[in-house]
Amino acid sequence: MKIESLQNNRVKEWCKLKEKKYRDQFNCFLIEGTHLLKEALKMNLVKEIIAIDTSFEQQDIPLYEVTPEILKKISNQVSSTNVIAVCEKKKIEKIKGNVCLLDDIQDPGNLGTIIRSAVAFNINTLILSNATVDLYNEKVIRSSEGMIFHCNIIKQDLKEACKMLEKEKYKIYGTDVVDGKKLQDITFSQKNAIIIGNEGKGMHEQLKEYCQEKIYIPMTSSCESLNAGVSASIIFYEMQK
Repeated sequence: MKIESLQNNRVKEWCKLKEKKYRDQFNCFLIEGTHLLKEALKMNLVKEIIAIDTSFEQQDIPLYEVTPEILKKISNQVSSTNVIAVCEKKKIEKIKGNVCLLDDIQDPGNLGTIIRSAVAFNINTLILSNATVDLYNEKVIRSSEGMIFHCNIIKQDLKEACKMLEKEKYKIYGTDVVDGKKLQDITFSQKNAIIIGNEGKGMHEQLKEYCQEKIYIPMTSSCESLNAGVSASIIFYEMQK
């Protein structure tokens, strides 16, 4: 189907998906660019493809051919893109493998980096607190480089998640620069869960009681702190070793 009017109702519906409330309402989100489209197609999550030509046509997926002006209106990016797709939100699976709990992470870039590193270093499940930045924020999706489609991600109250992990015999670690052990001195178990605290406030006090060990990453005196994405990546790497 070809659409040429910016006032077309379909265009208006697509634009709504740039807002969280509509992503939640329709259980869908937007992705941009060929790389993300390729990753989403692997997981059978693509509902519609919107492009300036028919070269992105896929069997059994509706393709809408639109003008560059329409694509620009739907897009969240400053630079132009050649394809946008509407995807279904991922189905929530049960907790499996090594786990990372994210305690109110606010920066979309941090969340995207953590997702990417989780896939790289065998963290099988991410549990996002209810106050963590929206998983389907376009900056999260973009900075995850498509790895959002390859990680089991759950949104849940973290206290309830910790109770469940305890029942499943997970060893829970927390990040704590004051009372933690050096990362290189930690011996990880077979079933690991690590809590990454908020960028400014760290872990909530009520979560610390669930931590069997606390970790910090030694740094030179010249560096005061690392951001949450970098810290998580370093810990994930050590855990999978």
